[in-house]
Amino acid sequence: KEFHKTEINEAIFLGFKQPEFEYNDKQSFIIATGKCIDFLNFTNDRLSRVPTSIIIAMAGIESGWGTSRFATEGNALFGVRTWDETVPQMKPRDLPNANFGVKKYETKCDSIRDMIRILNNHPAYEEFRNTRTKMLVTGQALDAKILIKTLKAYSTTKDYAERVNWIVDAIRKQEEKSSKIDINTKVDSKVVPK
Repeated sequence: KEFHKTEINEAIFLGFKQPEFEYNDKQSFIIATGKCIDFLNFTNDRLSRVPTSIIIAMAGIESGWGTSRFATEGNALFGVRTWDETVPQMKPRDLPNANFGVKKYETKCDSIRDMIRILNNHPAYEEFRNTRTKMLVTGQALDAKILIKTLKAYSTTKDYAERVNWIVDAIRKQEEKSSKIDINTKVDSKVVPK
């Protein structure tokens, strides 16, 4: 923990800071969300990190890829509810007198920070934390597909895990597709692409 704290302080000293969250379509939303998660995961200890693909998929589903009113007016990507009147919030349009509101945030990255905090602290996600810890302690990479299944308490939608998994798969396929580099060679070149 001390090494990680020193590492973060050095990075901040060198100018490492929360990235801007700019987007204008689904693809740029995915990229902006990913940059924020990478930043937050770096600033968190190893056992508190959440796979980027899970958060991107959840943010996409919950905010309509950043187009919902809560996302555009309140920087709320996950629709986190609060019953505390002292917390900045927005009321749902169809329930203006509700006894709860959706939390508002200074930035969209702050919304992601709060979601990671919730996953790391709320009793409903103990199975998520235990599964993640087992993976890390045994040297496994974090498996988003297994971890997603532990988020049963997050949504009342019965097929929520399947929806998140579908988006995780779609994002991975897009990343694989965009990471393939076409090498254009001259006719007389001795380098032949595989």
